[in-house]
Amino acid sequence: MRHLKRTAKLGRQFQHRNAMLANLVCSLIKHKRVTTTLAKARAARSLAEKMVTLGKRGTLHARRLAAARLHQEDAVKILFNQIAPAQKNRPGGYTRIVKLGQRRGDAAQEAILEWVELPAAQPETAKTTEDKAAAPAPAATAEAAK
Repeated sequence: MRHLKRTAKLGRQFQHRNAMLANLVCSLIKHKRVTTTLAKARAARSLAEKMVTLGKRGTLHARRLAAARLHQEDAVKILFNQIAPAQKNRPGGYTRIVKLGQRRGDAAQEAILEWVELPAAQPETAKTTEDKAAAPAPAATAEAAK
């Protein structure tokens, strides 16, 4: 009997499963939305919500625990600087799973895993669009090279 054994095995060994879930949560942190199978989304939801709870603490110890679990320092920075402050007044339930239907190739149930309250747009994205507008057109640089 598997009473009180909640861990979804996902057909993988311990290390592979932990690495896959860490990568999935890092992608969720960076891109704000991830499309995956329903089973993986349900397994990653638990880890993502635990990471937001660590981010809400904001201590150095919590940052080190998150970095040890996620293995990506840039994702930890985004988590602690943008996502956790945006979820500060929320007592839990930071993610939602939206079912999409069956995948065409293997009929696996697909789902979208996303944040419930998206963080405000960061000012860096505005800077990059301004930089692109200020850059010369590629055709003009090609003519100058001739």
